Amino acid sequence: MSSASFAWFARHEIGLFWRDWTALVLRGKPHRRIFVGLAIAGFIIGMHVVAWFTVTDTVDLAATDPRAVFIFVSGCALVSLSLMVSQSLEMVTRAFYARADLDLILTSPAPSARIFIVRFCAVALMSVVMSAALAAPFFNVMAFLEGPVWLLSYFALLSMSAIATAIAIVVAVALFATVGPRRTRVIAQIIAAVIGAGFAIAMQLVAIVYFGNVSRLSVLTSPELTGSLPPVASPLWIPARALLGDISAVLAFCIAGFGILALSIAAFSSRFATLALSTVGVSEQSAANSARPARFRAGTVRRTLRRKELVLLARDPWLLSQTLMQMLYLLVPAFLLWRNYGTDIGAVIVVVPVVVMASGQLAGGLAWLTLCGEDAPDLVQSAPMSPHIALQAKIEAVLIAVGLAVSPIVAFLGLVDLRAAAITAGCMVLSASAATAMQVWFRAQARRSHFRHRHASSKIATLAEAFSSICWAGTAAFLALGNWLAAIPAAMAILVLVFVWMIRPREA
Repeated sequence: MSSASFAWFARHEIGLFWRDWTALVLRGKPHRRIFVGLAIAGFIIGMHVVAWFTVTDTVDLAATDPRAVFIFVSGCALVSLSLMVSQSLEMVTRAFYARADLDLILTSPAPSARIFIVRFCAVALMSVVMSAALAAPFFNVMAFLEGPVWLLSYFALLSMSAIATAIAIVVAVALFATVGPRRTRVIAQIIAAVIGAGFAIAMQLVAIVYFGNVSRLSVLTSPELTGSLPPVASPLWIPARALLGDISAVLAFCIAGFGILALSIAAFSSRFATLALSTVGVSEQSAANSARPARFRAGTVRRTLRRKELVLLARDPWLLSQTLMQMLYLLVPAFLLWRNYGTDIGAVIVVVPVVVMASGQLAGGLAWLTLCGEDAPDLVQSAPMSPHIALQAKIEAVLIAVGLAVSPIVAFLGLVDLRAAAITAGCMVLSASAATAMQVWFRAQARRSHFRHRHASSKIATLAEAFSSICWAGTAAFLALGNWLAAIPAAMAILVLVFVWMIRPREA
């Protein structure tokens, strides 16, 4: 087999993906293969059980208005497509900046365009995995009940992923051409976060304006929307028909999707190598260009370290897409609060637990970055200060960052209900502090680039962190209602914290 062939590059990419995936799930412990296999099998069986009861109890396509079915399927498809575009844009951008093997490949006699063609095809396959994990059980159940023609829906998902990858390629190349390689990485992460959450948030905002709730189903099932769209014979419904297993629609949709991906790759394939080489030394150039002559700020060691952590959090390019989406989802309760300002206490009750839970999740991610993702741990340890002072400075930086992110919503909440704002602020501090404490107890040195895979370090700590945030959110909601049942989730949150402290690694 030629080392420059597409098959060789494809085998190379498959090997890299398999090595990274096994390293992520096994964490260097081969005996975990059985556990991982059982977990995957349990998830597959569980999703099929859910799909079976959902389909048999609620789905009756023959008795439902076809246009209403098409609208619902199209809405779900657009949400999935937005998530695919977001994920594809991140992976396409990483393909240019993650240069672990590109130095060797780009200097070899092999045509450089081939490796990028293979990698972007791999992006299309990987971006479909998330949607397929949720949709595949429903396709399988419908194929069992209605016939194997429903299995053609898998090709419709692949076509959607191809379209998402094509959009990501066009956006990435346009960013390189307009803002340059130094800014593309940051802006691409912001765009990915906005696209990923944008469509779902927009549907919820429309539901708030016209229906007074946050349910996206209110928009998709509204008679106004059904009556304003074209009849069932319109080409507009080809994607929906394809997802519903229509053979001719699947064929047309696949030709369109794969054709768009092929055109985008063909149009820019000659520029891929140039774009990848333009990212060489971007980090160093960025640091040099951003350097400004400034007077040295005198202060304590603790204050200096705290400032350093805040600066690193503010300029971390890969952190944006991981945390911005969480903050964007806060727009929905904030808009609901503004929409019902002074007229509906129910809006306040919706906002309070959402803000508290978001604070806990955000604090957990930021704490991992400051505690485990330290780029210069040896330098910090050799500084003239005790480890306790360094730890306190890092924790303070995390809580300050969370406070700055959430305080505008809490301040606006105070204009509506001062008591609810005080409850939110108190529970927000408790939720963020608990999540940070769990990261302290289970901290293990890693690279900042491993931020997306941080949950693989300790499944117990990850589950406990999420459950703690939920409990504090429930506590805040019951307190805002003035209900004594708030003591129950508060006690559960404390018990979770005590349990995590008891099972923590002793070296922590």
